[in-house]
Amino acid sequence: MSPNIPSAKQLNDDVRAVLEEGARAVLATVIESTRLIVGAKILIRDDQIVTGDLGNQSLNPAIIAEAVRFLSGRDEARTIRGSEIAPQLTDLADSSLLFERIEVEPRLVIAGAGHVGAALARLAALVRYRVTLIDDRAEFVTRETFSSPAEKFIELVCNANWAEAIRDAVGSGRGVSIAIVTRGHKQDEDCLRAALSVRTDYVGMIGSKRRTNIVLDKLREEDFAAEHLQKVRAPIGLDIGAVSPEEVALAILAEIVAERRGGQGGSLSVWRRA
Repeated sequence: MSPNIPSAKQLNDDVRAVLEEGARAVLATVIESTRLIVGAKILIRDDQIVTGDLGNQSLNPAIIAEAVRFLSGRDEARTIRGSEIAPQLTDLADSSLLFERIEVEPRLVIAGAGHVGAALARLAALVRYRVTLIDDRAEFVTRETFSSPAEKFIELVCNANWAEAIRDAVGSGRGVSIAIVTRGHKQDEDCLRAALSVRTDYVGMIGSKRRTNIVLDKLREEDFAAEHLQKVRAPIGLDIGAVSPEEVALAILAEIVAERRGGQGGSLSVWRRA
């Protein structure tokens, strides 16, 4: 059977739809084979809606199953042999397919451009997060302060209305992490209310246990759902003994990356000491 190879326009439209919806997908491309058409593509969304066909009805279910496994991992792209995907299909053992992850670029919205917020924005930009940095003080979000090549793509927002700024920056919330590192309870409350009004991948708030509990208790009294409040990382970040603003920023970003990648945040060498 000839594969139903989608046109470039159809494929581009479907990939664009995945990104606009904040969904995820895998694009599998035949890059080597004596039985399949090299260049044939199939797009598998995380809801298992499929575009395209590799021309082998026995292979398609195996490709979809492999796409699900691929999305549960951390690779951005990987070449997989046919013998790994469908060992029972011996005539496809010599085939190779390139699996590529399709998802929105990671975004980080930071509320508060003080020492920690500024350090976090710079660090996140270095690891290719799309960063929005918000503050109500114009002098804290000037382009002159963030002028290096890596920092020039940081979106700087000055808005006295924290909730409005958060909602505008977050959009649908898909693929977005929010770090609340403001200077006071009132600002924290306003930002967290806005953050909890949309679905995001991660929400964290800086402060001591006492300070963060005050804010969470206040929102609990306002009838915010317990399940939503339980997802707030507060105090924010991993416990690395951070002291300086840069170290605190590192601890925050480490937790955000761990959440995104499915990491546990533990020591990689723990097995050696077991």
